[in-house]
Amino acid sequence: MVQINFSLKEVNCKIVYYGPGLSGKTTNLEIVHEKAPTKSVGELTSIATEGDRTLFFDFLPLNLGQVAGMKTKFQIYTVPGQVYYNSTRKLVLQGADGIVFVADSKRGKMEENIESLDDLVENMREYGMNVDEMPIVLQYNKRDLPETYSVAEMDESLNRWSAPTFEAVARDGAGVFPTLKHLAGMVLESLNNQHTPGRRKSVAIASGGGQSSTTAGVSMASMPSTGLATRTVQETSSLQTKPSAQARVGTVRPSTRAAPRPSVVTSPRRKRRKENAIWVGVALLAVAVAAAYVISSGIIHQLLP
Repeated sequence: MVQINFSLKEVNCKIVYYGPGLSGKTTNLEIVHEKAPTKSVGELTSIATEGDRTLFFDFLPLNLGQVAGMKTKFQIYTVPGQVYYNSTRKLVLQGADGIVFVADSKRGKMEENIESLDDLVENMREYGMNVDEMPIVLQYNKRDLPETYSVAEMDESLNRWSAPTFEAVARDGAGVFPTLKHLAGMVLESLNNQHTPGRRKSVAIASGGGQSSTTAGVSMASMPSTGLATRTVQETSSLQTKPSAQARVGTVRPSTRAAPRPSVVTSPRRKRRKENAIWVGVALLAVAVAAAYVISSGIIHQLLP
């Protein structure tokens, strides 16, 4: 989930690299940390075993600079690929805005790829994430090995959502940045779609108005005509045109004027709540503008090699 820090004017997006053990997830982050501009990346934090296998997670902050008054940052994580670290994978996956699934192209590794992908889908569903709406990119790593699956075979077994795919040799840096750039663009586009006030408002008005008018039309059309309504109206009008005996002798009728409305005093708490809501709306608009600007200007391609 996108985190917005109003005091620091920051937008933080979370990207998670998922996949089976030793598929190249940590290698991707190491290449990004090594080759990205120094001003754009922070310190790479890794918690690994003695065999250089990720034990808990790898973390790399990536700063895209200030756009439309908001600092846009990506927090990049990897998860441990070993089967017995599922609880850790679930914890790191929580709140993800985009996912890179790193698959091992080596012959004989397809079963592990499928098992890891099934694990990803199951964990996302447990968190209530919509798999079809989540920005996902598939990276087919280790394409330099002599015995590898073809891209068609990888697509047939793994690409269930027609997601973008990239071939990579992560240890040489090939395909690492194209994968990250594409997913970053997808995340920002998703952010722009979610937080564009005009778009959300137009949808709400269209759905609300359409339902109301349709319901009214059905209820009026389905009522049978019995003549009772016409007769009642006629009787009511005749009663109104004939004043009663009490009215003729000058009986004073009660006043029909509405009572004066009491003055409403807004409490300080409600006033602050209203002001906060206004600032939240302004911030979301700024986020949408920033995301749209990043997408249109290609700033991701300028900041990353």
